[in-house]
Amino acid sequence: MAVERIRKTNRSESVMKRHNLKDMTLGWFVGNFSPSLFQNDSVEVGVKKFAKGDTEPMHYQLTATEWTCVISGRIRIGELTFEENDIAEIPPLESADFEALEDCVLVVVKSPSIPADKVNN
Repeated sequence: MAVERIRKTNRSESVMKRHNLKDMTLGWFVGNFSPSLFQNDSVEVGVKKFAKGDTEPMHYQLTATEWTCVISGRIRIGELTFEENDIAEIPPLESADFEALEDCVLVVVKSPSIPADKVNN
């Protein structure tokens, strides 16, 4: 994973780092997996990009709650449609499939971070 240190003008070297989603797996960058910028078992965070027509099969989480925030575009999760600024909250054991009704960008948060928690129906 390439990490770029950024220098402050007229100051000592900054501790700020630049990372890129391209170096992460499927947009996930925080959670109990690798690579991760903050490896922990409390929460997962990802930025997901889908093209119109992309789908994910029916599945559920055994333990985790998932929050999906629509940054742009329009999606369907289960029987509900979500658009820009909507947030879907999916509790454990609730089955849902996914379809991108338009090109979209999503921020997804899951808690706790258990990589093997997803079950396909």
